[in-house]
Amino acid sequence: MSSSRSHSGGSRRWNYFHSALELAIQRSAHKWKFEDFAECFPQYVEEDKDGAMQTFNQVADYIETATKRDLENVFKEYDLQNNVDILDKMVSEAKARKASGKIGPNVWTVNLHPRSAVCGRTIPILEAQAERLRETLAELDAEDVALASELEGKVGEIKDLETRANCVLDQVDETLEAWSNLSMEEIEAWSASIIETTTPLLRS
Repeated sequence: MSSSRSHSGGSRRWNYFHSALELAIQRSAHKWKFEDFAECFPQYVEEDKDGAMQTFNQVADYIETATKRDLENVFKEYDLQNNVDILDKMVSEAKARKASGKIGPNVWTVNLHPRSAVCGRTIPILEAQAERLRETLAELDAEDVALASELEGKVGEIKDLETRANCVLDQVDETLEAWSNLSMEEIEAWSASIIETTTPLLRS
């Protein structure tokens, strides 16, 4: 926005607006003084005042450059210079008609309803925004589908593990029930059988 090309070919109204905006950006970016910077970073300034001064200037320059760049993008998106030039032409012609005494109907809106004029400007912008939102929504839907598929896989694994765990628990319950139904004689006989079976192994 700081280039002279932004001014070339523009109307006087645009040049005034552009220059005033540049001045406002410069003042805003450099409104913060080095003394303020030093109060925020006293140790840095005390240890390296020259480096701190350089950093301070770089930050101010970056703020100014970034602000101008962002505004330039806004100007391009909305074709601001062209619209301001059109406005300037309309005002100049209106003043000329008034000075000549030939005040007639507004030639800029002949057979054009104000609502139609507004819609002609705003609808394309709204449609572009709606398209971006639709694209974002489609991306989110795709992510949801992928997450749902992954979740279904996890649920299947969990159900399989639950089934296996239930089988093991059922077997444990059956074993405990069978053990609790054994008589003392059967338990003693089983214990003796185990001892007889394992004794040769222990001796060897």
